[in-house]
Amino acid sequence: MNLKRVSAMAVALAFAFLASTGLVLAEAKPAPTGKVNVNTATVQQLVTLPGVGEKLAARIVEYRQKSGGFKTVQEVMNVQGIGEKNFAKLQPFLSAGEGVQKAAASR
Repeated sequence: MNLKRVSAMAVALAFAFLASTGLVLAEAKPAPTGKVNVNTATVQQLVTLPGVGEKLAARIVEYRQKSGGFKTVQEVMNVQGIGEKNFAKLQPFLSAGEGVQKAAASR
């Protein structure tokens, strides 16, 4: 075989392997437009964020319900599965809104 055929076969095999693992077929999520309020967002809205799947979105909502809401977006790092690296990707798209902040200020 000549070098071009061997190279083409190697690329085809690599693509087939990646496709079978789901790495090639995974759809990239479009970045959300505007900010998502972590105090009011639904699981479906949170899933639009980079690095957030259904399970992590559900944990964010569960944490919010148990803790009474997020006073700052940094508190999202208290949710299991959100470390500093993941938070760095999320932060530009997050808002804590004014609801919890105003309630805390009026106490």
